[in-house]
Amino acid sequence: MAQPRFLLQPLAAAICIACYSLPSFAEEMHAETESRTVQTLAPIVATAHQGNDANGLIVHADPKQPIQPIPATDGADYLKSIVGFNAVKSGAGTNGDVTFRGMFGSRIKILTDGSESLGACPSRMDAPTSYISPESYDRISVIKGPQTVQYANTGSAATVIFERKPEQFTEDQHYRGQASVLLGSFGRFDQNVEAAIGDEHKYLRINTNRSTSNSYQDGNGLTVPSSWERWNADLALGWTPNENTWFELTGGKADGEADYAGRSMDGSQFARESLGLRFEKKNITEVIKKIEGQVNYSYNDHIMDNFSLRTPPMTEMNMDSGMGSDSGMGMGSGMGMGSMSSMLVPNKKSMQVTRRTLNSRLAMTMEWDKFSLVTGLDSQFNKHGGDMKMYAMPSMSTPYALNMKFQSYGGFGELTYNINDNYKLVTGARIDQVKIDALKLNKDRNETLPSGFIRLENQHPDHNAKTYIGLGYVERVPDYWELFSTAHGNTGMPVPTFNDLDTEKTLQLDFGYQHEHGALSSWVSGYAGLVKDFILMSYHNHDMGGMNHGSSFSAGAKNVDATIAGAEAGVGYQFTEHLQADVSAMYAWGKNTSNDTPLPQISPLEGRVNLRYIQDKYTLGAYWRVVAKQNRVALNQGNIVGYDLKESAGFGTLSLNGTYHIHEGVDLSVGIDNVFDKAYTEHLNKLGDAGTGLSAKEQFNNIGRNYWARISMKF
Repeated sequence: MAQPRFLLQPLAAAICIACYSLPSFAEEMHAETESRTVQTLAPIVATAHQGNDANGLIVHADPKQPIQPIPATDGADYLKSIVGFNAVKSGAGTNGDVTFRGMFGSRIKILTDGSESLGACPSRMDAPTSYISPESYDRISVIKGPQTVQYANTGSAATVIFERKPEQFTEDQHYRGQASVLLGSFGRFDQNVEAAIGDEHKYLRINTNRSTSNSYQDGNGLTVPSSWERWNADLALGWTPNENTWFELTGGKADGEADYAGRSMDGSQFARESLGLRFEKKNITEVIKKIEGQVNYSYNDHIMDNFSLRTPPMTEMNMDSGMGSDSGMGMGSGMGMGSMSSMLVPNKKSMQVTRRTLNSRLAMTMEWDKFSLVTGLDSQFNKHGGDMKMYAMPSMSTPYALNMKFQSYGGFGELTYNINDNYKLVTGARIDQVKIDALKLNKDRNETLPSGFIRLENQHPDHNAKTYIGLGYVERVPDYWELFSTAHGNTGMPVPTFNDLDTEKTLQLDFGYQHEHGALSSWVSGYAGLVKDFILMSYHNHDMGGMNHGSSFSAGAKNVDATIAGAEAGVGYQFTEHLQADVSAMYAWGKNTSNDTPLPQISPLEGRVNLRYIQDKYTLGAYWRVVAKQNRVALNQGNIVGYDLKESAGFGTLSLNGTYHIHEGVDLSVGIDNVFDKAYTEHLNKLGDAGTGLSAKEQFNNIGRNYWARISMKF
């Protein structure tokens, strides 16, 4: 896999030199940039992001801050550090598939700078978060539940936004940047660079990174196939002709590969190309405060196979001797025309799948009296294609062809009314028109999808307390994976899946509370919802057709009704000037009310304890993660990636971390994850795969004891 190593390999040496030869860069930036005047302490390794930015409804996280366990390689890895998130592990050390409050897939809206880039793999080997390098973004925002309508095809569980800020330079400051290098156990080596140059009216920014790792060992010392190599490079050109106008042109490329312990094939290519244009105009009139728009294109080209990163299995082939030269198998001519011969050949197979996505959005913000209104239009067009190559049986190969087109148009309005100094009412509505074309089936599907919410927020400045309660409704059309990667729909027939699944309808109540008093702070964020026509995956054997193709253990989709509920909560206490601790917990619950059974693939109750000792130059931290057993399971039911196998055991892991503030802008962070080298398995986990040498009847374990160190520099 060709990679731009010339940009990234010298980074480790460059940072070490810069740490001692360029301290004035950080000092100048510190003096000139007001937002950094408070950055005088060593950064705290983030271990459990509290929901305290907007009453627990919206959580903001800084992806440039180191986290524990070991700093993330992709979007899903980072989101797991935020309370409420988990991920389905596929066996690779990267590219998990994120879940939130037990919900999965397109129920979670993942945006990068306001745009959506979708994966292509039928089994979500390349989930949308696989293409996201979190450290190249400035902020992550999580809006819980259906409590916004500003983005196309709103997620019912959460909307997650990875965003970069426009660059702002002054007469005396024309550059800024930051870089980091991370070294860890099992060959982990990450390099990240972000640099920007410009003046008051224009700028150029580059974000580039590379990450590699070997396969890890679990707590029993067994090697789990999980190596990866990945790189990203993004470029932005910005123009600000005046203080109220901003244009930005962006482009990017990326690629990678990953071993999977729980899949029959590995990911040998995760190629991404992107191009975008954004603009923003502020203070147009006394009422119209802002008009913003963007157009974004992304192309994801993914290849999976069973021979690039592993040894393919062997299969016995029966050959007609008369076909020796034509078959390319090198058979001799000494056998009669009617004789048959068998031989072992590598059973090599590969699949290439692509997704092209075009997003556009135009929005306007107006303010008058006590009102604020955001209105807009957006659209998305994406198309999916792929092929299959069976090298031992070329007659079963399929050529590359488009198999799906998706198009949506939507309009929205979100109104905020400040009732008084303490109360605020927020409400919104949107409608989406969606058309899906199944090209191979020569069928299409059209849906009109309404969504909306209303929320009351209350703030008590005298008591340092905030509360909110909101009711939201959203309809979701079955996504690509639910329509095209399942064997049947409600009727059980294999072909009508496309029109045989109803839209999923969620009505959810969200509520929260936050309070601070002296050294004590606390927060809670809860929800309860009714889901009509919840799309459920049930795994069983499906006939693969004639020609002795046999059957496959795969997913069939059907609609059921469901009830969901749960909460995230946290308590923090400042014991002394230097010692602080916080405890957080999350719990998700779901019931299939149609069959009176639990909903599958829901993470168990989890608690996180975080203890920190903070001084001017250094911090020390301990992070204890405790996970209860999960006995609410629905055997052989789940989602596109995995299904419930059995009840899971509880576990606890301890991690330690520390940071040292070397000098202004230069920091060193170190950590030990899973200090006691415990062998444990997450509930959301796939079975091993025989092709990787693991048992296909057991789940694989998580990573064992893991050491890491990260040095970062800002200038």
